[in-house]
Amino acid sequence: MLLFLLALAVSAAATLLLVRSARSHGHLSADADMSGPQKFHVRAVPRVGGIGIACGLAAAIFVYASRVGDAGSALAIGLLACGLPAFAAGLTEDLTKRVAPRYRLAATALSALLAVHVLGATIARTDLWGLDWVASYPAGAAFLAVFVVAGIANAVNIIDGFNGLASMCVVMMLLAITYVAYQVGDSTIASLALIGAGAVLGFFVWNYPAGLIFLGDGGAYFLGFYVAELSILLLHRNPDVSPLFPLLMAIYPVFETLFSMYRRKFVRGQAMGMPDGVHLHSLIYRRVLRWAIGSRDAKQLTRRNSMTAPYLWLLCLLAIVPSLLWWDDSRVLGGFIVLFGVGYVLLYASIVRFRAPRWMVLRR
Repeated sequence: MLLFLLALAVSAAATLLLVRSARSHGHLSADADMSGPQKFHVRAVPRVGGIGIACGLAAAIFVYASRVGDAGSALAIGLLACGLPAFAAGLTEDLTKRVAPRYRLAATALSALLAVHVLGATIARTDLWGLDWVASYPAGAAFLAVFVVAGIANAVNIIDGFNGLASMCVVMMLLAITYVAYQVGDSTIASLALIGAGAVLGFFVWNYPAGLIFLGDGGAYFLGFYVAELSILLLHRNPDVSPLFPLLMAIYPVFETLFSMYRRKFVRGQAMGMPDGVHLHSLIYRRVLRWAIGSRDAKQLTRRNSMTAPYLWLLCLLAIVPSLLWWDDSRVLGGFIVLFGVGYVLLYASIVRFRAPRWMVLRR
């Protein structure tokens, strides 16, 4: 718990320093483009919140490494080091706005490859038809790990559209990993997940609800890498944990990404990587929170922005709760994954047709 508080305190202090010094670095770090399809802020905001999270995470991990044995220390430091390419590529995009998505994904894949080599973080079992055959080969197990890490990192970046949305979802995922790791007696993974949750919460207090700083691509890609690698290591070190546990735990951002790819390619006839403004969180902002429609008041728009995230926190939680209850039962977890997909599509279809459930609609 002390390491959790240390990560939170250092992250909060470093993030506050970034907010207070925004005038000096805003020409590089600020997101001043408010015209894009997924832009919902009303003023230029620094998008380098990942720096604060990295500071909090690094401080707590180095303290943790100094207090545990060689094996735990090597894993903790190695995990942090392997994530550097993903973080660096995202942060470079935050500062230059010139790093294409394919290069950020390539850097994240490089981080995953480093984790395969340094930490042995491969996926040897999936409990999914066909993929277990791929995972039975060393090269296949490594490929699956790289694919999953890059996919989760991209998914976290995709849901990073409103104040507090991605960061709180990541906190819930890390706490879920913490719980399951403690259940199987893996104190190393539990400690690293809890430290990560503390670091993200240190950023969260400045991001939500006022949106004083954004997570940015550096933060989103690194957190996606961190969640995915901890999940893979948890499975690798503890065969009792179902490989479908992390899939259900992270199903909201994963399904959002897959559905977005399908929607862009087959419904709208666009490239799969083309940004659009019809993600589920975007639709909730535009068609559920109707009380602020037409308003250009900055205070009202910021409030509307911050009120969008709790809807998606609930959606994320609806997947995380059953993943915690049946973390060792692949059949039940698989059933909930299918149930989530069906529920997501039905909810999306109702909102896109202006038929959102009445309990969701806020008019004032």
